[in-house]
Amino acid sequence: MKILFVHQNFPGQFPHLAPALAARGHEVVALTDERNQRPSPVRVLRYKSPEKVQTDSALGRTYSDHAERGLLAARGARAMRDRHGFHPDVIIGHPGWGETLFLREIWPEAKLLVYAELMYRTRGHDVGFDPEISPARDETRFLTVARSAHLLQGVLQADAAIAPTRYQADSFPPELRGKIGVMHDGIDTDRVAPNPDAALTLPDGRVLRAGDEVLGFVSRSLEPYRGFHVFMWALPRVLRERPDAQVVLIGSEGVSYGGKPHDAGSWKEKLLAEVGGDLDLGRVHFLGRVPYDDYLSLLQVARVHCYLTYPFVLSWSLTEAMSAGAYVVGSDTEPVRELIRDGENGRLVPFFDRDALATALVRGLAGDPDAPRLREAARTTIRKGYDLRSLCLPRQIDWVESFGPMR
Repeated sequence: MKILFVHQNFPGQFPHLAPALAARGHEVVALTDERNQRPSPVRVLRYKSPEKVQTDSALGRTYSDHAERGLLAARGARAMRDRHGFHPDVIIGHPGWGETLFLREIWPEAKLLVYAELMYRTRGHDVGFDPEISPARDETRFLTVARSAHLLQGVLQADAAIAPTRYQADSFPPELRGKIGVMHDGIDTDRVAPNPDAALTLPDGRVLRAGDEVLGFVSRSLEPYRGFHVFMWALPRVLRERPDAQVVLIGSEGVSYGGKPHDAGSWKEKLLAEVGGDLDLGRVHFLGRVPYDDYLSLLQVARVHCYLTYPFVLSWSLTEAMSAGAYVVGSDTEPVRELIRDGENGRLVPFFDRDALATALVRGLAGDPDAPRLREAARTTIRKGYDLRSLCLPRQIDWVESFGPMR
């Protein structure tokens, strides 16, 4: 079977699936943006990077940008067809950036499978969830509807789709939900496991070890979507009540979701201006983005791992923290509730309740007597429901191969 992966940042969500299909004897090729130089587990061809579309229409800007990327991806696909004679049986793509929009016109006979990560919604999800940061105005909802057009079109065109969690699958309208199966990307629970010998070396040379009083916070970017502001508001009390605690934050100062603050260069700068005077900054360590092994060491070292999120895409960091046997204090929001049950495999607190968050973090740092049970249950949750080798990858392979030509 000939299989084409399409993703502007390949391998993206497919670092295990693509090589696994190749190992089974399928011809696997990836099409990606020419600026993407990430190592690839399979042969890669690249399409021309799009320029930013110039338009005065805020409503049309997102679709215009993604349609332009889709056009360039389709031209790259056409070159694969006409110059190389490549005709895939199955195309697997992420529609989030528009790359799949026109592939049907290049290969109408191919089966199109898409990764349905999340549908933007005007109510009940991230829009209006945090009114202090981003109040829900009519214009915001109008923009959200407009930003959804390419996502709807992507799933509508597809023969089938998968989403990593039930919450993310259910974000799509009922008319499309029947196309979407729930299959998590999978966690390598052999690699992401508890390690009593784990150690993390800080930039100043200090070494933190498993068992030390360490509070960890991880996010691709330090921003409100992942509760960075609430965490920082809770931190002064945590440090006052736990004078030996060390706090380690991993994440860039940029923005992955939402917008920048209007009165500061970054959310880190803004929050430090608000609460920095109440913090012992010698015990608060901002590491920025780090190599994967350092990130994993923090998950294994931390006595408490804090994970907060708007109703939005669930982070891999939560599933990996649980796989590492972390004591997780999480936000009582729907994506987190899908994995964590309060008092069974972690602790949940209301997203905006900084006092409840501080109380839960202090409890964990002080040595919650339930911690061993909660840690073990967190890891069991991932091993039984999200394990890469025994569950997720075999299901994904079966799903893809079910769309291949009859043998």
